[in-house]
Amino acid sequence: MTTIRQQDLIQSIADAFQFISYYHPVDFIQAMAKAYEAEASPAAKNAIAQILINSRMSAEGHRPMCQDTGIAVVFLKIGMNVRWDDATMSVQEMVDEGVRRAYTDKTNPLRASVLADPDGARKSTRDNTPAVVHMEVVPGDRVEVKLAAKGGGSESKSRFAVLNPSDDVVEWILGQVPTMGGDWCPPGMLGVGIGGTPEKAMVLAKESLMAHLDMGELKARGPKNRAEELRIELFEKVNALGMGAQGLGGLATVLDVKVLDYPTHAVMKPVAIVPNCAATRHLEFELDGSGPARFEPPSLDNWPKVAIDLSAGAKRVDLETLTKVETATWKAGDRLLLSGRIFTGRDAAHKRLTDLMAAGKALPVDLANRFIYYVGPVDPIAGEVVGPAGPTTSRRMDKFMEPMLSSTGMLGSIGKSERGAEAVQAIKHHKGVHLIAVGGAAYLVAKAIHGARVVAFDDLGMEAIREFDVKDMPVTVAVDASGNAVHESGPREWRAKIGRIPVKMA
Repeated sequence: MTTIRQQDLIQSIADAFQFISYYHPVDFIQAMAKAYEAEASPAAKNAIAQILINSRMSAEGHRPMCQDTGIAVVFLKIGMNVRWDDATMSVQEMVDEGVRRAYTDKTNPLRASVLADPDGARKSTRDNTPAVVHMEVVPGDRVEVKLAAKGGGSESKSRFAVLNPSDDVVEWILGQVPTMGGDWCPPGMLGVGIGGTPEKAMVLAKESLMAHLDMGELKARGPKNRAEELRIELFEKVNALGMGAQGLGGLATVLDVKVLDYPTHAVMKPVAIVPNCAATRHLEFELDGSGPARFEPPSLDNWPKVAIDLSAGAKRVDLETLTKVETATWKAGDRLLLSGRIFTGRDAAHKRLTDLMAAGKALPVDLANRFIYYVGPVDPIAGEVVGPAGPTTSRRMDKFMEPMLSSTGMLGSIGKSERGAEAVQAIKHHKGVHLIAVGGAAYLVAKAIHGARVVAFDDLGMEAIREFDVKDMPVTVAVDASGNAVHESGPREWRAKIGRIPVKMA
C-alpha cells in the first residue's frame, strides 16, 4: 500500500498549474518552430513569430503566455492500493484547493475566469474553482495526474455529432473546421473522440489532447491502426484547407491531430472535436508517496531564435487624432502600430452599455472616435501597469456591433479572429473597421500598454471597462470600411495555392 499525503496532491496541482501558465511543452515549441520555418504566408508567419516570441518572454518572465489562463481540467488515475491516511478532503476538494492556490498566487496571479450560476448571475468564483475532474480507479499503488488549462476561445469551438454508422468521419470534421474559423487560435492540435456515448466521445477528445505531439514520428513509421490512419489523413486534409495561423491563411492550421476511440452502439457513431489553441498548456506527473511532484523547467535553448521587426511594413497610427476619414483608407490586411488611448470591453460590458443606450441613459465612457478592445487582462504584479492582455474572441460581440457603431461614434473594434456576417454588415454600413491582435501573444501585447485604469463597471472584475494608453501596439486590419475581410480572402487564397504546390508538413 502507498500512502499519498493530502498536502502532496494539493501542492503538486498548484505547482503544475503555475508551471504551465508560463512554460509551453517542449514538443509544442519544436512543432511551432518547424511550422514557422515552413510557413510561406507572410501574415501567418508573422503571427507564428509573435506567438514564439511571446512564449519565450513568458518563460523568462514567469508570467502567463495568454490572458485566458483557462479552466482547470484534471484527469486522475488512482491506484487501488493507494491510501489517503491524513485526508480530510475529497479528491475533488484537494484538486480545487490546488487550483485555488495556483490561481491566487501573488507572485504570478492567474485570471479567474470561472463563473458560478452559469445561466443566472454568472458571478466569478474569484479563484477559478471548481476544476473539471475525471477520475478512474485502476490497479496499482500510484496516482497518475494529467492536467490542462483550457482557454475558453478554443473550448467554445468544440463540436459534436452522432453520425450514422455509414457516415464519413473525415468528411464531417472537414465540414466543421472552417466553421471554427480563427477563434480557437490556430495553429494547435485537434482532439477527436469517436464512439462510446455522447459524453464519452467528448471526454475522449479532451483526453487525447494530453498526449505529446508526435505527428512527424507517426508519419515516419506509418500507422498501425485505424485511429492512426485517421490522424494522418486529418492532419493533411485540415492543413490543406489553408486556414493557417490565426485563420489568416497559410500552411499550418494544425500541428497534430489526436484520435481516441471506444466501442459504441451498433446504430450510431458519436464523434467529438475539441481544439487546443496556440496557448497549449498541459502536464503529467505521478505521485508515489515520496512527496509532491517536481517539475524541471525547460532550457531556453529549446526556443528558436526568432527576431522580427514589427514596425517593418506597418503604418504608425496616432489614436488621439484619428478620424473616419483616415480609417476609411485602411485596407484589409494592412498592419498598424497604434499609439494613444483605447477602451476595453467584453461581453458583460457590452451588454450593460447597450442596455443603457436602449433605456436612453448616458454611457459612463465617451467612445466617440475611439476603439474598444475586447480583452480581459490578468491582474498586474509589481512593476506592471497591466498583466498579460491579449485579445478575446470577436464574434461573441457581433450582436452588439450595430448599436455600438450607430450610437456611440466609435471608430471600430480590436479583438482576435473573424467577425460574422451580422458584424461585417454593420461595419460596412457605418464605415467602421475591425482590427486584430495575435491571440496567444498576450504577454507581448501587454508590453505595448503603458497605462491602464478602470473607468467603468469595476464590479465586473476582469470584464470591467479600462482605459489603456498604448504605444506601438501591433494590429492588423481584419475588416475594412468596405467590408473586405482578411479571414475570408486569406484562407481562400491559400487553399488555392496549396492545391497547386507541393506541401510537406513535418
